[in-house]
Amino acid sequence: MSGTAAAGRPAPAWQRWAPHTDAMRATIAVRDGRSATLQVSRHARLVFLDTLGCALAGRMAPEVAALEAQLSVLEPGGFRFPGGQPLGVRAACQIMAVGPTWHEACEGHAFAHGRPGVAAIAALLPLALQRDATVGEFIDALATGYEVGARAGGWLRVAPGIHVDGNWPALGAAAGVARLLRLPVDKAMRAVSIAACQLPASLYLPIRTGRNVRNLYLAHSATLGLDSALAAQAGIDAPADALAYYAEHCCPAATEAMPDAAADLLLDAYLKPFAAVRHVQYGALAGRRIRGKLGDATAGIDRIVLTIYEEAAVYCSNPQPATPLAAQFSLSFGLAAMLRFGALDAASYDPPRFDDAELRRLEALVEVRIDSELTAGRQRGATLEVTSAGRVYEEKVGPQPEPELMVDADSAIEKFARNAAPSVNPTASHGFCSALRGAGPGTPLRQLWRMLAASPDPSTKPN
Repeated sequence: MSGTAAAGRPAPAWQRWAPHTDAMRATIAVRDGRSATLQVSRHARLVFLDTLGCALAGRMAPEVAALEAQLSVLEPGGFRFPGGQPLGVRAACQIMAVGPTWHEACEGHAFAHGRPGVAAIAALLPLALQRDATVGEFIDALATGYEVGARAGGWLRVAPGIHVDGNWPALGAAAGVARLLRLPVDKAMRAVSIAACQLPASLYLPIRTGRNVRNLYLAHSATLGLDSALAAQAGIDAPADALAYYAEHCCPAATEAMPDAAADLLLDAYLKPFAAVRHVQYGALAGRRIRGKLGDATAGIDRIVLTIYEEAAVYCSNPQPATPLAAQFSLSFGLAAMLRFGALDAASYDPPRFDDAELRRLEALVEVRIDSELTAGRQRGATLEVTSAGRVYEEKVGPQPEPELMVDADSAIEKFARNAAPSVNPTASHGFCSALRGAGPGTPLRQLWRMLAASPDPSTKPN
């Protein structure tokens, strides 16, 4: 590291983070010039597929569509979403980052406490298409970016009141773009340092108040990562110990050692079966199970107690949410929606479900308690007790992996087709998914993208 102490002077305090910075460099170096393993490539393709599907669904929102139209005028270019307007690389990067979070159904990573893939994919996809990259080059860049981003999230924890999306994901995006640009390790690490010098503090407040400005945060991270890698390629410099300085002075950094540089954290990336933040899904699954025991009848319910790990309560205690965004981060709303309708999807946030009187009655009954054992063990799970007609029903979810919370390849394809349906017909969706999964590393990414861009009008799909 740079910044070593001069003779007779004590080393700066931030140098205690040198092993973490070195581990970041090693994470990039161990993947430099090497292709992702078959297992990593397969899972990275599912993460990309899921993120893209969520982006296609999110860009249908009026606000995102209006932003896309504005950007097309200001920054036209060669990128088009299916049925969309021409966008430049940076404008496409922004829309590709905003869309996936709109319904809160995108990927995530428990160790990172966030979603390392969204910003990396947003920064990489338009640039990869512009450069006529192959599928292998794109996936290898995504794998590198994801590994850096996931480690950054586990290390550079954000302070209370701050949301992760506008923060450390930029570091992974920078590393991924650097890999796509074929920058050597030193310049790739410089790209990460350039981004580290500019990490912003994005507030958690919009979630508390239900304001969808939160959905812009990852666009900032994606474009910062893109710009940082391009700056490193151009020769812009940055302190080599920027990450260590940030860890010391700007966040409550975790002191645990970094995961081994060769470990593939991407394999732990999860895809969400339900449209809500991951913390909500444990209680929601328990609610669906109890709904089955009640024969789908909820009128007799008069008590609901959800016991869950502390982090879930800290980030998702939003009771009686007034907006869809607040509801996506509400333990009580997600649980009540599942008890009431047996589903937690995009329709849950639209009338008439969102304002359903019985859903709101159930939501008001939910009492949230902290599971000290799960919290102490840094494990995720939930226990749900529902009293109905004098009888107590109990369901426990986790901490062991729950198959119902895991999305396999077939489920990911069906989810993609549902999300893409407003702009891509089912035949094209399934064809794209099949081609992506089976494409060799030398396949041009443009070849696959054309399958979506050339999709017939969805309104012509067969009944």
